[in-house]
Amino acid sequence: MKNKYIFGGIIIVVFVGLMGYLFTQSNIQYVDDFTKVMSSDKTCKATGSWVKEKNYQYNKNEKTFSFFMIDTHGTEMKVIYDGTIPNNFETATSVVVTGKYKDGFFHARDILTKCPSKYQEQNTTSSSL
Repeated sequence: MKNKYIFGGIIIVVFVGLMGYLFTQSNIQYVDDFTKVMSSDKTCKATGSWVKEKNYQYNKNEKTFSFFMIDTHGTEMKVIYDGTIPNNFETATSVVVTGKYKDGFFHARDILTKCPSKYQEQNTTSSSL
């Protein structure tokens, strides 16, 4: 009977330790200032806008997508993503990238685009009879 409690205790300790480790690994820093992204070694979620004047590039051989983003403070950063161009990228009003800054570039593991809402309030005029 005593062995069951010891075994159960060990399983609980291992489970709590594993959950603690996973929690610290999923600690993502939300940043709207690219200078903070550039000085952090943690995974960051950064928000900005695509710099349309610098266009974007897609390398079919390496399957990488790259573009420049600018934050609200005017700081630019090149983003490299191992994957295809996200849907609605060209019409996006803002871009959210998740990843790490290293070797002079932001290496994104995920890209989300925010597009103009099709439900934006439309100007309507009413006529009186």
